[in-house]
Amino acid sequence: MPEFIDKRFYVVCDNIRSLFNVGSIFRTADGAGVDKIYLCGITGTPQKHNEKISKVALGAEKNIPWEYHNQAWRLIEILKKQRFSIVSLEKNQKSKTLFNYKPKFPLVLVVGNEKLGVAKSLLKQSDAILEIPMNGEKESLNVSVASGIAIYHLSRMR
Repeated sequence: MPEFIDKRFYVVCDNIRSLFNVGSIFRTADGAGVDKIYLCGITGTPQKHNEKISKVALGAEKNIPWEYHNQAWRLIEILKKQRFSIVSLEKNQKSKTLFNYKPKFPLVLVVGNEKLGVAKSLLKQSDAILEIPMNGEKESLNVSVASGIAIYHLSRMR
């Protein structure tokens, strides 16, 4: 009998300020086949902010299961116990290039606040910190754009 390989792929949105970014992440996640989205901290939910989120998500918020958790670090502890690999999308001294990373599934991609990035507590819990190479003068991309690049890249590795 063949061994079951768990290929689940979740996204954790922690403290995303813009409801339009949340909607965009839902739409991208739906297109790429993400299994679930967790909305944490100040991140708006379709239940409370459906009009603004759905304006960008165009119904994707109804297709992907989602849950709200107040504290992302507690959620990450739970997912780690379930043997998920945790990767955060953040540029720092420990980050590796996204395109050279070989993911291990089941996988959680953590994305953070538009201005502050992924919280340090979540970076400490991460198995890997990934960055998107930037060749221009700007050091980062919009969170929904960066999430889209990472989600599609990691999804194709399933």
